[in-house]
Amino acid sequence: MKHILIIEDNKDVRENTAELLELSGYKVSKSAHGADGVKQARTEKPDLIICDIMMPEMDGYEVLKQLSNNPQTAYLPFIFLTAKTERTDIRKGMTLGADDYITKPFDEADILNAIEARLKRNELLKADFQRSADGIESFISQARSLEDLNNLSKNRTTHVFKKKEYIYHAGNYPRGIYFIQQGKVKAFKSNEDGKDIIVGLYSTGDFFGYLSLMEERPYQESAEAMEESQIYFIPNEDFHELIAKNRDVANRFIKMLSNNIMEMEDRMLKLAYNSVRKRVAEGLLTLEKTYNKEKKDPFSMAVNREDLANLVGTSTETVIRTLSDFKDEQLIDIKARQITLLNMEKLKKMKN
Repeated sequence: MKHILIIEDNKDVRENTAELLELSGYKVSKSAHGADGVKQARTEKPDLIICDIMMPEMDGYEVLKQLSNNPQTAYLPFIFLTAKTERTDIRKGMTLGADDYITKPFDEADILNAIEARLKRNELLKADFQRSADGIESFISQARSLEDLNNLSKNRTTHVFKKKEYIYHAGNYPRGIYFIQQGKVKAFKSNEDGKDIIVGLYSTGDFFGYLSLMEERPYQESAEAMEESQIYFIPNEDFHELIAKNRDVANRFIKMLSNNIMEMEDRMLKLAYNSVRKRVAEGLLTLEKTYNKEKKDPFSMAVNREDLANLVGTSTETVIRTLSDFKDEQLIDIKARQITLLNMEKLKKMKN
């Protein structure tokens, strides 16, 4: 049974609406004040909220704003129920993120149809999709079924990039975002002396290249395949249709795009303050976290020493010497380019 919270200061409207919804098979909670409604929403986590706009102390706009700023309630479908019908009022509500806007007095069918449509849409977009090309295709196909997203482009293709082949260059303008169907990709920046530093590592199931598109600026880094990789391309128009035209889709798509931005900031801080030994240990652990999708123990992968040096911000020669020390200490094993992590705990506890 779906749970609906009604926030309405007019007792007659509140009770009549609640009765209608209960007779229609919904569980209903009621609140007569905006502030109390916010508390109830955070505590009860209803499936949908119906809220009046003109209320004393805290109006409906502020209710929506507070709920939208809380990660636990930001994705709740929200319908304004109000007598205000001016275009500016409607625009303000929609700008804040309201899903629908029903004016009083309303027909029973109107409010029931609106609730059903919003609940159906929310369930659709809460569904989990596999982090694969098929999963992304399923998500976009589902999103296209929504009435305001029926113009999504079908020009999504998979490209194969050879090892060390550029996917995009710093300074170019993004034409879309990328999803790794299979393979490994690094994103890196180069300084004036031509020295590279890796700012992102991506593997199967990861998105990359989307921050520049969202900020509408040229790429600040270059991206290169670390091995032969199958990259799924989502064009600019698809991305903006998904993000700009529908709040529900935007929330779901952004969740799919969630990446290790905070981790990357933390890693850059460690580059500035940690010793070389600790940075090399952190670099090996970063590789394990990024590429050990199957949780193999011990983890082993072929590592280009220059890439590792670019990842930890030191010279290739220094990395080679440090890896040799780690091997002598039985923290790792080395066979040609293959590095096997033998003692993850000691690497994690490596001190400056």
